[in-house]
Amino acid sequence: MTPAYGALRRVHPVVSVLLENNPGPMTLEGTNTWILRAPGERDCVVVDPGDEGDEDHLERIVGHGPVARILITHRHLDHCGSARELAALTGAPVHALDPAVGSETLRDGEVVAAAGLEFHVVATPGHSTDSTSFLVRGGDGPPPLLAGDMILGHGTTVIAHPDGALEPYLSSLDWYADLPPGTLCLTGHGPELPDAAAIAKHYRTHRHQRLEQVREALRTLPEDATPRQIVETVYADVDRQLWDAAELSVRAQLDYLRR
Repeated sequence: MTPAYGALRRVHPVVSVLLENNPGPMTLEGTNTWILRAPGERDCVVVDPGDEGDEDHLERIVGHGPVARILITHRHLDHCGSARELAALTGAPVHALDPAVGSETLRDGEVVAAAGLEFHVVATPGHSTDSTSFLVRGGDGPPPLLAGDMILGHGTTVIAHPDGALEPYLSSLDWYADLPPGTLCLTGHGPELPDAAAIAKHYRTHRHQRLEQVREALRTLPEDATPRQIVETVYADVDRQLWDAAELSVRAQLDYLRR
């Protein structure tokens, strides 16, 4: 199925997604830019406006405005590279946990109100130190969760060592796993998922399985084995295009095991 680049797709009464045309091994079909507003509201909130220099994508975002606020899930450029340009086009402030990214620095536990909605800020480090999730309150049912790259629509995410780390990632997954059943998970790449807690439990199991595979590789490989050699053993079933990303996760796993 060809991804619907440029088409705004409604996934929830207050949430729509605009898929950026930047597919790749790390971005899957492309970056999900989320556009949110309560029914009857004119303004919107944009989450993760996407890569730097993508003028077509920015033009489409602006066309679905007016934009009241810009929220960033983490500092990776495929999510925040165009944030300053979008801010210049719309006058909207950029909110991010990393002060180098936004004009407004987010704090864990803060609530950002705009477009008839409340965005509850939760620091969820692991993929990166500044990874941030947002619970969106203002509609019916469990509030949807904006997860950034902590959870992907298919496959599993990379622990982007050295910025990312496994111990906080597992702790963040514990928080996700305690969310109410049926919490819609709005992912950074790939399709949205119907139950954030269920997928977090799956991710947690997968991470522990990979850790055991790394332990086994360390028992069988030479003492001076490199992280790449561990990747070739543990991730032999994974597309080689993803081995560079897998090596980042292996380095994070090795750091975790040394503690």
